[in-house]
Amino acid sequence: MAPAGDVPAFLAALAAGADAIYLGLKHFSARMQAENFSISQLSRLANLAHDRNARVYVAMNTLLKPGDPEAAGRLLDRLNRLVRPDAIIVQDLGLVNLARQTGFSGEIHLSTLANLTHGASLRAAAELGASRVVLPRELSLDEIKMLASSCPAGLDLEVFVHGALCYCVSGRCWWSSWLGGKSGLRGRCVQPCRRLYRQGPKGKPERLFSCLDLSLDVLARPLQDVPRVRAWKIEGRKKGPHYVYYTVKAYRLLRDEGNTPEGRKTALSLLDQALGRPRTHAGFLPQRPHKPVDRSQETGSGLFLGTLKRETAKAGGRPITRISFQSREELLPGDLLRLGYEDEPWHRTVKVRQHVPKRGRLDLRPEKGLPAPPAGGAVFLVDRREPELARAIAELERVVVASGPLREEAASEFRPTLPAPAPRRRSQFRTLCRVLPKGRLDGEPSLWLEPKALHTLPPRMAARVQWWLPPVIWPEEEARYAEAADSLRRKGARDFVCNAPWQIALFPERKGLEFAAGPFCNISNALALEELRAMGFGSAYASPELPAEDLLALPSQSPLPLHIVLKGLWPLGLSRHLADGVHLEEPMRSPMNEIFWVRRIGQNHWVYPNWELDLSPHKAELEKAGYSCLLTIREFWPKTVPHSDRQGRFNWSLRLL
Repeated sequence: MAPAGDVPAFLAALAAGADAIYLGLKHFSARMQAENFSISQLSRLANLAHDRNARVYVAMNTLLKPGDPEAAGRLLDRLNRLVRPDAIIVQDLGLVNLARQTGFSGEIHLSTLANLTHGASLRAAAELGASRVVLPRELSLDEIKMLASSCPAGLDLEVFVHGALCYCVSGRCWWSSWLGGKSGLRGRCVQPCRRLYRQGPKGKPERLFSCLDLSLDVLARPLQDVPRVRAWKIEGRKKGPHYVYYTVKAYRLLRDEGNTPEGRKTALSLLDQALGRPRTHAGFLPQRPHKPVDRSQETGSGLFLGTLKRETAKAGGRPITRISFQSREELLPGDLLRLGYEDEPWHRTVKVRQHVPKRGRLDLRPEKGLPAPPAGGAVFLVDRREPELARAIAELERVVVASGPLREEAASEFRPTLPAPAPRRRSQFRTLCRVLPKGRLDGEPSLWLEPKALHTLPPRMAARVQWWLPPVIWPEEEARYAEAADSLRRKGARDFVCNAPWQIALFPERKGLEFAAGPFCNISNALALEELRAMGFGSAYASPELPAEDLLALPSQSPLPLHIVLKGLWPLGLSRHLADGVHLEEPMRSPMNEIFWVRRIGQNHWVYPNWELDLSPHKAELEKAGYSCLLTIREFWPKTVPHSDRQGRFNWSLRLL
């Protein structure tokens, strides 16, 4: 299953023999930095793919804000009528609702951003009407097998085999949004995890959170024997056609001829030519796990070609600086080079204009408005146009052109049916803690459900507390959390908060219980709230990353009583990874001198800033808007981490694109 961020990448996937291609439209795509596709453009490409027995999946996998359902519904309606893709890939429950309302004829695939991480979540997905679940990249082969054994009939699984790794768990990262309104959940991530960070006052800047690329390569073959796994997914919708062509070719070889030494050797050679980052198997083999974060390596994509030289010469009596490098590889016209790394101010992408032989010299022109590259700066080949691939793409382009002119995009008159808003309730206050604190709380108590701590629970306390499940539950943790929740229920607990919608499936006995969808569910529109209501939820928390206008508008649209996080530590993200040498509960500094720290809770590492989310100055506005519960999150601060007086309003006063 191949990625395509533009037309050449789409055609490269077909030329390489992909069985399926996934891509995004100009809107509601989680890779908005890719070129993406228009409806009319895609209609012809989809016909070409179907003629070659390749399926087409459209990723509409961003969160919808309160004002988005109508535009998303019209787009989905046109997509269904003019393109008829085989499936849409979604993370937002509101798009599941819109697919139902528009009569979408294809399958619904739940994105890895939807965060389905344990067996019960798959049963909930099937009940929702999904045909496929895209599994997290953090899973081991044994965990994939566990999920496959829990997979209900009619539901398929999709597994990433190659491509970029995010440091944080998909759907559980607010890093880019928290630092400046560019939401990864809305397709706008600026990848702050790729930057340089330092530990301690004298620590050197290192890439403490930047992951290598996932590459299962020869290890992918055991997945063929795992029932319900129907697709090997290659990540890379921001990559060029060269990458797409070579990775698809490699994994087709591994699938069809990977049992021969020649097939494996050729496939690995193709992957070496794909111009990705340094590769890792990550945690796929539990008996031989690899650290996906390697502080000793740079993690920029591309093939290293050499370093820059600066020479000063005189021309007309004036000094002129020439910048050049000697290439370790042959360069072709149209090849793309990357100078430096993305967090360096002189970083840029350069197109090669002429043929350069191996060990030949290429002179670079200065660019107005950009700092001059320094001597010693690294140069990488990130995309290329070898003749064989160029001919294959050109031939397919001729077929597309011969199919006729682009059709006009027919307007859609679709308007979604929105749910009736719930009656307003009087606002109450809650405090969420890890353990029962001493002294008074601000409102009713809520506790994180920690299975190990339940044996110390005072008698009759279970019924007095609201119990919060964690944002991520991994496969081998599922039984413990299900048993702990059942034990609490038998002790009188009635009030539970699920921090992924699918966690409600951990409660086979729901009579007399109350369920809220927690803030980690990323709920941001009325149609998603309507789906939660149908699943059995009685209330929900709004996503705290929404800006003020959306936070204040949502309660009047919500079919459920709506809550919000008012104050407390909110994580930049949750990760299953930790680089060697990174110290827990100790400060790390960003290039902007911001302080972050990491805490391990269960199998996850929570990355926190040293300032709190604090919307308390807007408490009166939030109460007036109709929020029925305002939550304070109380966490223990590490002794070594200083408190910042930075105002943590998240995106309150920003425009979330």
